[in-house]
Amino acid sequence: MFHSLGMRLAAWYALAATVTLACLFVAGYELLHTRLVHGLDLLNDAEAHQIKIHLGEDYASLDLEAIDRRIRETTESASALFYVNVHNPTNNVMFFSHNLNGVAIPDVRGQHLYDAVIPGAGPVRVGEFVLDGLDIVIATPSTQVSAAMRDYIMVCAAMLVAMLLASLAIGYGLSRLALRPVRSIAETARRIGSDNLSERMPVAEVRDEISDLARLLNEMFDRLEISFDQIRRFTAEASHELKTPLSLVRLHAEKLLVEGKFLPTQEEALHILLEEIGHLDGIIEQLLFLSRVDAKVTRLDLVAQDPTPFLRGFTPDASVLVEHRGLRFQFAHEGNDAVRFDAKWIRQVLLNLVSNAIKASPAQGEIRLDSKVHDGRWRVAVEDQGNGLPPSEVERIFERFVRVPGTGYDDGKGSGLGLSICRSILDLHDGRIRAENIAPNGGLRVVFEIPF
Repeated sequence: MFHSLGMRLAAWYALAATVTLACLFVAGYELLHTRLVHGLDLLNDAEAHQIKIHLGEDYASLDLEAIDRRIRETTESASALFYVNVHNPTNNVMFFSHNLNGVAIPDVRGQHLYDAVIPGAGPVRVGEFVLDGLDIVIATPSTQVSAAMRDYIMVCAAMLVAMLLASLAIGYGLSRLALRPVRSIAETARRIGSDNLSERMPVAEVRDEISDLARLLNEMFDRLEISFDQIRRFTAEASHELKTPLSLVRLHAEKLLVEGKFLPTQEEALHILLEEIGHLDGIIEQLLFLSRVDAKVTRLDLVAQDPTPFLRGFTPDASVLVEHRGLRFQFAHEGNDAVRFDAKWIRQVLLNLVSNAIKASPAQGEIRLDSKVHDGRWRVAVEDQGNGLPPSEVERIFERFVRVPGTGYDDGKGSGLGLSICRSILDLHDGRIRAENIAPNGGLRVVFEIPF
């Protein structure tokens, strides 16, 4: 239910505070009820004392009429508060207060203080007081105690609801305050990528678990940055160092072809060698480009221009490439706002996307290029009618050296760097690129967008 740690902390805080208050209310209920009942017992005791005084020391020698008269002198003035019965040793009732209307107060054997219900009078608190030869039973209505306890329960319930709401609000505020460093760490972690590994988590001056976590993460990113730098330097230096020996091998192979006389099979082998050297040289150039992008030394010649003339110049070349493979090419463009882009590199992106589409398209298939300038973005989509990609590979195809056999997008000769270069070029334009399968007819759509 609560997917946020802050909300869970607020809920736990509110639950703990509310349960604690509820326990206090239960204890208060028991204490208040005990004190109120004790108050009724004290009233009954005081009334019994008054009856004893009015009976006098000679009550044992009095007849029933005298006892009735003396007790009634005391009880009549408090008939709204007390119900009185007097029993003799044989348990015969010697006296009824008028408000009992001849009904005896219930007796609970073995107890002198207890709760009871008098028919016609309601719930009462009963006290039984024994004198020599007399058993005085006095009852006081307990309805006010019950009413007070009901009011107490209602007030407590309202206070628990208020406590729950208030503690939720307070707990949420406290959790937001306590988790502020965690949010700062999370925001920084989202910004850190392979292109800005130098950024670090903010570390509070107070040494606690969160600051220790930030320091640990910073140490981890220090190690990652060193590793990435070493890999980038190795890639750049290795690519650079390989170019010279490859050039020498190419020159010697070309010289052999020009000056030497070989059998047809030997000459074919030399041509294959030159072709593979050219392929390897292309991979090295791609690695060098990616290394320069990673090192942030690649600079673009961004020019604000209408994409229409650029696309009109690119379309004939794309049509020739597509039609040479026996495919059809469709092109559409909308909008004429100026977009800042480097025409040389965007042309490279489009050539890569069209080449991939050609590899994946079936015979007599169609490749479509749609371009639209709208809502502050230039959106270009290249579609083919191939088999598409497995859902798990749609994002991975933009990673370096990723190839997906069996889909038509890998002819066995590619380096797996083309789409990585496209993404790097789009990143330099502050744009983005993505791929999506086309439903229901199949095929793949690769879309890139550049803001302006």
